[in-house]
Amino acid sequence: MMGQVGLAFVLCFAIGFERELRGAPAGDRTYSLVGTAAAAVTAVTLGNSPQAIGGVVTGVGFIGAGLVLRGDGGMIKGVTSAAAVFTATGIGVVAGTGHPLLAVFVTGLALVALELRYVPLLDRLDARRYVGRVPDDTAPPRPRGGS
Repeated sequence: MMGQVGLAFVLCFAIGFERELRGAPAGDRTYSLVGTAAAAVTAVTLGNSPQAIGGVVTGVGFIGAGLVLRGDGGMIKGVTSAAAVFTATGIGVVAGTGHPLLAVFVTGLALVALELRYVPLLDRLDARRYVGRVPDDTAPPRPRGGS
């Protein structure tokens, strides 16, 4: 069990480190604590009380809600950090259930998603590059030709 919890700590610390580098409202300590706690609760309760995992995920919702703020101009900020905290919880649960390779894989995917716009070539997958080139959902539909 200690190995499972330790793995969750390391993986979630890596996600928190990335978030802290990017100036997010939560960093390595927050993410490592969330992932470690999720792994510990999962490892201890999995056989006896698996519904406790639902409680962990629900409790993390409060942390995520605290990270989402309305900034200048009414823009909502912190959604990515809230989603990353949820991901750290998932990584902790996966590690806590004894699936280390899956936990590492999910961490890798999360780091790719978080670093996408900063990695050459992968930055082409950043949708923000194409804003303005494609009509958004609130734009009125274009008239169709031919009648």
